[in-house]
Amino acid sequence: MREDADAGGERPLPLPAPRPSDPAPERTDAELLIAASVLLADAALTARQSGAELTGALFSRRFALEALRRPGWALGTAVACARALTSPSGLGFGANGGLVGELARMAGSVAHRRPAKVAMAVDAFALRIRAAAVEHPNLDAPPARRVTDAMVAGNRLEALRAMGALIELLGVTRALTTISPVIMELLALLGMLDENPVNDEFSWVTLAGGVPTTDPFLGLPSSVLGFLNPGPGRAERTEPDAILAKVLATSRNDIVSYVNDIGALGNHGLVLLRRVACTDGAVRHVLLLPGTSFGLLSNSTPQDLVGAFDGLLRTDTTYTRAAKKVLLRAGVPAGSDLMIVGHSLGGLTAMNLATDVELSSTNRVTHVITLGSPIDGKRPADHTTQVVSLVNKHDVIPMLDGRGPASPNDIPESWVELAWLDESYDYPLSHAPQAYSDTLRGELTHYREQVNKLISAYDGEVVGNQPYMLRDK
Repeated sequence: MREDADAGGERPLPLPAPRPSDPAPERTDAELLIAASVLLADAALTARQSGAELTGALFSRRFALEALRRPGWALGTAVACARALTSPSGLGFGANGGLVGELARMAGSVAHRRPAKVAMAVDAFALRIRAAAVEHPNLDAPPARRVTDAMVAGNRLEALRAMGALIELLGVTRALTTISPVIMELLALLGMLDENPVNDEFSWVTLAGGVPTTDPFLGLPSSVLGFLNPGPGRAERTEPDAILAKVLATSRNDIVSYVNDIGALGNHGLVLLRRVACTDGAVRHVLLLPGTSFGLLSNSTPQDLVGAFDGLLRTDTTYTRAAKKVLLRAGVPAGSDLMIVGHSLGGLTAMNLATDVELSSTNRVTHVITLGSPIDGKRPADHTTQVVSLVNKHDVIPMLDGRGPASPNDIPESWVELAWLDESYDYPLSHAPQAYSDTLRGELTHYREQVNKLISAYDGEVVGNQPYMLRDK
């Protein structure tokens, strides 16, 4: 279930006023554009699969044996297959799959041969970008259109120039915010249209609406991130400083209060485990998980950039291992109800914990509440877990899972996604816990009430607030 609210709208780019003689801009139905992009994406994926099957059949052992028995038939079949795989009226250099197919595909990529599957995929991404521009008119302004048009055309030099001009006009943060609704589409176009033949998988997974397991630039698999982030995870009890203690003293079972608690924890390794004596007599636990520290690529805690990319692509990470040790060290009884609330990487980790079969069989993960987290490609192990995703649509981070405003895929009906546009606009301000807290306290207080109603089972007296410092090792 997705709900949207536009609290502040999107600030327009500083553009010249239209002349009186200029016709009004034509508005396009976003749903029709998405429907067309889905059809094109399906056609592109089908063409890719057809090329793989045809290539596999042509170089299979069975075909070789038949060629020995019927060489004339084999020659005619091979010529017909070759035409189908290379003709512009066919698959247009569509060989792929297997050793021979992949070598042929790589050769075509280096030689700038654009097969039919790629042409259709590019058009599908272009339609997604146009659909996003309906909701985000900044994308349709000339400076931004120059960037997206260059990417669709595969002209990287022009795209760099256009991006430079956009940054000069708006500054880095606002330029990033402007293109953020289609960042996955632009990265997919980059991977699909460059001369690097080993990073294409990112583009095809994004086209299909999945969560990529490789990076868009070099095609490195997620296992490399696991190698860079191998820590077993460690959790140490610690005492809150004066500021954190003051915030926790007034904390309660309220989504705004939880966001403020996460903000007070910071992003230098601290998490919080709360014990609540609930009004129905049960004792339940709440785990609060902050997001990423952007100071260094990697540091001694799981809350670093390497950990963020690892959490996006995998579920068993240093952060999840350390968080599970918090529950172990705290002696949370087996069978206890647990709600996990996380911001950014913390929300990713909350969902990764919910996907853990061992954790879900030991404790009942009743709720996962995320703020600004790219979780849409993940699913909890327990189908009864209530997932609530809060998304500021100016925030870049939630779109890194491949499901942006122009995505053809949706979340499960049992999930609750509350999305809005507010006045924060610029990233990283739009991603900060305070921006989410301010919005939920302000014009969208009905969202606050809706979430609080969903988590009302945790109403009661807070009988324990224990911070833990998480380390990689």
